[in-house]
Amino acid sequence: MSVTDRSGISSARRIVVKVGSSSISGDNAGQIVPLVAALAEAHGRGTEVILVSSGAIATGMPYLKLDARPGDLATQQAAAAVGQNVLIFRYQDSLDQFGIVAGQVLLTAGDLENHTHRKNAERAMEKLLALRILPIVNENDTVATHEIRFGDNDRLAALVSVLVRADLLVLLSDVDALYTRPPQEPGAVLIDHVRYGDPLDDVVIGSVGTGVGTGGAMTKVAAARLAADAGTAVLLTSTGQVADALQGASIGTWFDPAPAGAERAPRTSEIGTVTAD
Repeated sequence: MSVTDRSGISSARRIVVKVGSSSISGDNAGQIVPLVAALAEAHGRGTEVILVSSGAIATGMPYLKLDARPGDLATQQAAAAVGQNVLIFRYQDSLDQFGIVAGQVLLTAGDLENHTHRKNAERAMEKLLALRILPIVNENDTVATHEIRFGDNDRLAALVSVLVRADLLVLLSDVDALYTRPPQEPGAVLIDHVRYGDPLDDVVIGSVGTGVGTGGAMTKVAAARLAADAGTAVLLTSTGQVADALQGASIGTWFDPAPAGAERAPRTSEIGTVTAD
Protein backbone atom coordinates (compact mmCIF):
# COMPACT_ATOMS: atom_id res chain seq x y z
CA MET A 1 0.00 0.00 0.00
CA SER A 2 1.07 3.58 -0.52
CA VAL A 3 2.18 5.37 2.68
CA THR A 4 1.42 9.07 2.51
CA ASP A 5 1.88 10.07 6.17
CA ARG A 6 3.01 8.64 9.50
CA SER A 7 -0.40 7.14 10.25
CA GLY A 8 0.15 4.59 7.48
CA ILE A 9 3.47 3.26 8.77
CA SER A 10 2.04 0.51 10.97
CA SER A 11 0.17 -0.97 8.00
CA ALA A 12 2.93 -0.53 5.41
CA ARG A 13 3.59 -3.52 3.17
CA ARG A 14 7.34 -3.08 2.79
CA ILE A 15 9.83 -0.88 4.67
CA VAL A 16 13.55 -0.25 4.17
CA VAL A 17 15.39 0.84 7.32
CA LYS A 18 18.91 2.28 7.13
CA VAL A 19 21.16 2.60 10.17
CA GLY A 20 24.48 4.44 10.25
CA SER A 21 27.88 3.35 11.54
CA SER A 22 27.89 5.73 14.50
CA SER A 23 24.64 4.22 15.80
CA ILE A 24 25.76 0.59 16.02
CA SER A 25 29.54 0.55 16.48
CA GLY A 26 31.96 1.36 19.27
CA ASP A 27 30.20 2.49 22.44
CA ASN A 28 26.85 2.36 20.61
CA ALA A 29 27.06 -1.31 19.57
CA GLY A 30 24.43 -2.07 22.20
CA GLN A 31 21.84 -0.21 20.13
CA ILE A 32 21.65 -3.25 17.85
CA VAL A 33 19.44 -5.00 20.43
CA PRO A 34 16.60 -2.41 20.57
CA LEU A 35 16.95 -1.81 16.82
CA VAL A 36 16.41 -5.50 16.12
CA ALA A 37 13.49 -5.60 18.57
CA ALA A 38 11.77 -2.78 16.66
CA LEU A 39 12.37 -4.49 13.31
CA ALA A 40 11.08 -7.77 14.73
CA GLU A 41 7.90 -6.07 15.93
CA ALA A 42 7.23 -4.74 12.43
CA HIS A 43 8.13 -8.12 10.94
CA GLY A 44 5.71 -9.80 13.35
CA ARG A 45 2.76 -7.72 12.20
CA GLY A 46 3.39 -8.80 8.61
CA THR A 47 5.50 -5.93 7.29
CA GLU A 48 8.36 -6.94 4.99
CA VAL A 49 11.48 -5.32 6.41
CA ILE A 50 14.86 -4.77 4.75
CA LEU A 51 17.72 -3.42 6.85
CA VAL A 52 20.50 -1.45 5.16
CA SER A 53 23.30 -1.38 7.71
CA SER A 54 26.52 0.57 7.67
CA GLY A 55 29.19 -0.31 10.20
CA ALA A 56 31.37 -3.04 8.70
CA ILE A 57 34.51 -0.90 8.60
CA ALA A 58 33.86 0.70 12.00
CA THR A 59 33.14 -2.71 13.54
CA GLY A 60 36.29 -4.21 12.09
CA MET A 61 38.62 -1.38 13.14
CA PRO A 62 39.30 -2.61 16.72
CA TYR A 63 40.22 -6.06 15.41
CA LEU A 64 42.84 -4.44 13.17
CA LYS A 65 43.98 -2.29 16.11
CA LEU A 66 42.95 0.91 14.32
CA ASP A 67 42.00 3.99 16.33
CA ALA A 68 40.59 5.93 13.36
CA ARG A 69 38.87 5.11 10.09
CA PRO A 70 41.61 4.16 7.57
CA GLY A 71 42.12 6.46 4.62
CA ASP A 72 43.43 3.94 2.10
CA LEU A 73 41.07 1.63 0.24
CA ALA A 74 42.98 -1.61 0.95
CA THR A 75 42.82 -1.15 4.73
CA GLN A 76 39.15 -0.16 4.50
CA GLN A 77 38.53 -3.40 2.60
CA ALA A 78 40.40 -5.43 5.23
CA ALA A 79 38.47 -3.80 8.07
CA ALA A 80 35.20 -4.40 6.23
CA ALA A 81 36.01 -8.07 5.64
CA VAL A 82 36.47 -8.59 9.37
CA GLY A 83 33.73 -6.23 10.51
CA GLN A 84 31.00 -7.54 8.20
CA ASN A 85 31.35 -10.99 9.70
CA VAL A 86 31.13 -9.66 13.26
CA LEU A 87 28.27 -7.31 12.41
CA ILE A 88 26.09 -10.01 10.88
CA PHE A 89 26.78 -12.28 13.88
CA ARG A 90 25.60 -9.52 16.23
CA TYR A 91 22.42 -9.01 14.23
CA GLN A 92 21.65 -12.72 14.01
CA ASP A 93 22.37 -13.18 17.71
CA SER A 94 19.70 -10.57 18.49
CA LEU A 95 17.29 -11.89 15.86
CA ASP A 96 17.43 -15.44 17.25
CA GLN A 97 15.15 -14.60 20.18
CA PHE A 98 12.44 -13.61 17.69
CA GLY A 99 12.89 -16.66 15.47
CA ILE A 100 13.97 -14.50 12.52
CA VAL A 101 16.76 -15.45 10.13
CA ALA A 102 18.90 -12.77 8.47
CA GLY A 103 20.10 -12.93 4.88
CA GLN A 104 23.24 -11.00 3.96
CA VAL A 105 23.16 -9.02 0.70
CA LEU A 106 26.31 -7.15 -0.39
CA LEU A 107 26.07 -4.74 -3.32
CA THR A 108 28.20 -2.28 -5.25
CA ALA A 109 27.08 0.71 -7.29
CA GLY A 110 28.06 -1.26 -10.38
CA ASP A 111 25.60 -3.99 -9.46
CA LEU A 112 22.67 -1.61 -9.60
CA GLU A 113 23.87 0.01 -12.81
CA ASN A 114 24.25 -3.32 -14.60
CA HIS A 115 20.86 -4.60 -15.81
CA THR A 116 21.63 -8.29 -15.25
CA HIS A 117 23.13 -7.75 -11.80
CA ARG A 118 20.27 -5.46 -10.84
CA LYS A 119 17.65 -8.04 -11.84
CA ASN A 120 19.54 -10.74 -9.95
CA ALA A 121 19.64 -8.56 -6.83
CA GLU A 122 15.94 -7.81 -7.15
CA ARG A 123 15.06 -11.47 -7.61
CA ALA A 124 17.16 -12.54 -4.61
CA MET A 125 15.63 -9.86 -2.41
CA GLU A 126 12.09 -10.79 -3.42
CA LYS A 127 12.74 -14.46 -2.67
CA LEU A 128 14.24 -13.66 0.74
CA LEU A 129 11.18 -11.56 1.63
CA ALA A 130 8.81 -14.26 0.37
CA LEU A 131 10.58 -16.73 2.66
CA ARG A 132 10.20 -14.29 5.58
CA ILE A 133 13.95 -13.79 5.80
CA LEU A 134 15.16 -10.34 6.89
CA PRO A 135 17.66 -9.08 4.29
CA ILE A 136 20.58 -7.10 5.72
CA VAL A 137 22.18 -5.03 2.97
CA ASN A 138 25.56 -3.32 2.97
CA GLU A 139 27.98 -2.04 0.38
CA ASN A 140 30.43 -4.72 -0.73
CA ASP A 141 33.47 -2.83 0.52
CA THR A 142 35.90 -5.68 -0.15
CA VAL A 143 35.47 -5.38 -3.94
CA ALA A 144 34.24 -1.81 -4.40
CA THR A 145 36.67 0.77 -5.76
CA HIS A 146 36.70 4.52 -5.18
CA GLU A 147 35.16 5.00 -8.61
CA ILE A 148 32.13 2.73 -8.14
CA ARG A 149 31.38 3.07 -4.43
CA PHE A 150 28.01 4.39 -3.31
CA GLY A 151 29.93 6.76 -1.06
CA ASP A 152 27.42 6.50 1.73
CA ASN A 153 24.77 3.99 2.66
CA ASP A 154 22.01 6.61 2.67
CA ARG A 155 22.18 6.58 -1.12
CA LEU A 156 22.43 2.80 -1.12
CA ALA A 157 19.30 2.60 1.04
CA ALA A 158 17.42 4.92 -1.33
CA LEU A 159 18.44 2.82 -4.33
CA VAL A 160 17.38 -0.36 -2.53
CA SER A 161 14.01 1.19 -1.68
CA VAL A 162 13.53 1.96 -5.38
CA LEU A 163 14.71 -1.53 -6.36
CA VAL A 164 12.17 -3.29 -4.13
CA ARG A 165 9.43 -0.66 -4.53
CA ALA A 166 9.25 0.00 -0.79
CA ASP A 167 6.39 1.96 0.73
CA LEU A 168 8.67 3.68 3.22
CA LEU A 169 12.37 4.40 3.75
CA VAL A 170 13.47 5.13 7.32
CA LEU A 171 16.88 6.82 7.59
CA LEU A 172 18.31 6.43 11.09
CA SER A 173 21.31 8.27 12.54
CA ASP A 174 22.35 9.94 15.80
CA VAL A 175 20.24 13.03 14.99
CA ASP A 176 16.50 12.96 15.65
CA ALA A 177 15.38 14.99 12.61
CA LEU A 178 16.34 17.50 9.95
CA TYR A 179 16.80 21.04 11.27
CA THR A 180 16.87 24.44 9.63
CA ARG A 181 20.60 24.52 10.44
CA PRO A 182 22.97 22.13 12.23
CA PRO A 183 21.09 21.28 15.46
CA GLN A 184 23.98 22.30 17.71
CA GLU A 185 23.78 25.88 16.40
CA PRO A 186 21.60 28.54 18.08
CA GLY A 187 18.26 29.07 16.38
CA ALA A 188 18.06 25.62 14.81
CA VAL A 189 14.42 24.58 14.34
CA LEU A 190 13.22 21.02 13.75
CA ILE A 191 11.55 20.45 10.36
CA ASP A 192 8.59 18.14 10.87
CA HIS A 193 7.39 17.83 7.27
CA VAL A 194 8.95 18.32 3.83
CA ARG A 195 6.40 18.50 1.05
CA TYR A 196 7.29 16.92 -2.27
CA GLY A 197 9.24 19.37 -4.40
CA ASP A 198 10.13 21.69 -1.52
CA PRO A 199 13.61 23.08 -2.44
CA LEU A 200 14.44 23.73 1.23
CA ASP A 201 15.82 27.13 0.23
CA ASP A 202 15.91 28.39 3.81
CA VAL A 203 17.71 25.36 5.20
CA VAL A 204 21.44 25.31 5.95
CA ILE A 205 22.62 21.71 5.88
CA GLY A 206 25.90 20.93 7.57
CA SER A 207 28.08 17.90 7.02
CA VAL A 208 29.32 17.17 10.53
CA GLY A 209 30.42 13.55 10.86
CA THR A 210 31.54 11.18 13.60
CA GLY A 211 34.74 9.96 11.99
CA VAL A 212 33.49 6.39 11.56
CA GLY A 213 30.97 6.88 8.75
CA THR A 214 30.72 8.76 5.47
CA GLY A 215 27.21 10.18 5.63
CA GLY A 216 25.63 13.27 7.15
CA ALA A 217 22.57 15.49 6.85
CA MET A 218 23.50 16.39 3.29
CA THR A 219 23.57 12.76 2.12
CA LYS A 220 20.31 12.02 3.93
CA VAL A 221 18.46 14.84 2.20
CA ALA A 222 19.82 13.75 -1.18
CA ALA A 223 18.81 10.14 -0.46
CA ALA A 224 15.37 11.21 0.74
CA ARG A 225 14.82 13.14 -2.50
CA LEU A 226 15.93 10.15 -4.59
CA ALA A 227 13.49 7.82 -2.86
CA ALA A 228 10.65 10.35 -2.79
CA ASP A 229 11.05 10.98 -6.52
CA ALA A 230 10.41 7.26 -7.05
CA GLY A 231 7.24 7.35 -4.94
CA THR A 232 8.64 6.11 -1.62
CA ALA A 233 7.89 8.12 1.51
CA VAL A 234 10.86 8.85 3.78
CA LEU A 235 11.19 9.35 7.52
CA LEU A 236 14.44 10.72 8.96
CA THR A 237 14.96 10.18 12.71
CA SER A 238 17.37 8.84 15.31
CA THR A 239 18.21 5.20 15.94
CA GLY A 240 17.05 5.52 19.54
CA GLN A 241 13.55 6.40 18.32
CA VAL A 242 13.19 3.58 15.79
CA ALA A 243 10.51 1.69 17.76
CA ASP A 244 8.28 4.76 17.96
CA ALA A 245 9.03 5.61 14.34
CA LEU A 246 7.87 2.21 13.07
CA GLN A 247 4.66 2.57 15.05
CA GLY A 248 3.82 5.89 13.39
CA ALA A 249 4.68 8.31 16.18
CA SER A 250 4.94 12.01 15.34
CA ILE A 251 8.73 12.18 15.40
CA GLY A 252 11.51 12.97 12.98
CA THR A 253 11.18 14.60 9.58
CA TRP A 254 8.69 13.25 7.04
CA PHE A 255 9.35 13.58 3.30
CA ASP A 256 6.27 13.27 1.11
CA PRO A 257 6.55 10.83 -1.81
CA ALA A 258 5.91 12.01 -5.35
CA PRO A 259 2.21 11.80 -6.21
CA ALA A 260 1.31 9.03 -8.61
CA GLY A 261 2.17 10.06 -12.16
CA ALA A 262 4.08 13.15 -11.07
CA GLU A 263 7.23 14.22 -12.88
CA ARG A 264 10.43 14.79 -10.93
CA ALA A 265 10.18 18.20 -9.27
CA PRO A 266 12.46 20.78 -10.95
CA ARG A 267 15.25 22.09 -8.70
CA THR A 268 18.30 24.28 -9.06
CA SER A 269 20.21 22.09 -6.62
CA GLU A 270 19.75 18.88 -4.67
CA ILE A 271 19.37 20.88 -1.48
CA GLY A 272 18.82 24.53 -0.73
CA THR A 273 21.92 25.88 0.98
CA VAL A 274 24.87 23.66 1.78
CA THR A 275 27.67 24.47 4.20
CA ALA A 276 30.60 22.29 5.10
CA ASP A 277 31.25 22.53 8.83
